[in-house]
Amino acid sequence: MSPQAGDILHVTRDASVQFMRPMMFRVIRVHDWPTYDGWMWLDGYQLNSAGDAVERRSIFVQRAGLKRMGDRLTTLAAAGAR
Repeated sequence: MSPQAGDILHVTRDASVQFMRPMMFRVIRVHDWPTYDGWMWLDGYQLNSAGDAVERRSIFVQRAGLKRMGDRLTTLAAAGAR
């Protein structure tokens, strides 16, 4: 999976051991910096359970450990607005 700007990701220990507590992350940019094979730097926003941005972050993650959320987060945010 190659994330793109606007993607909502569920980031867990599968992406990096630094994420003991899973988080939702909205991608702003995928850097093209040279890294280890299968790893990447992402800029974006950590999201709360309502889907609101709470902190801007740059994270170093394994591509294979990322899970795209997409419509599921949109559905959760819409349900909370009712």
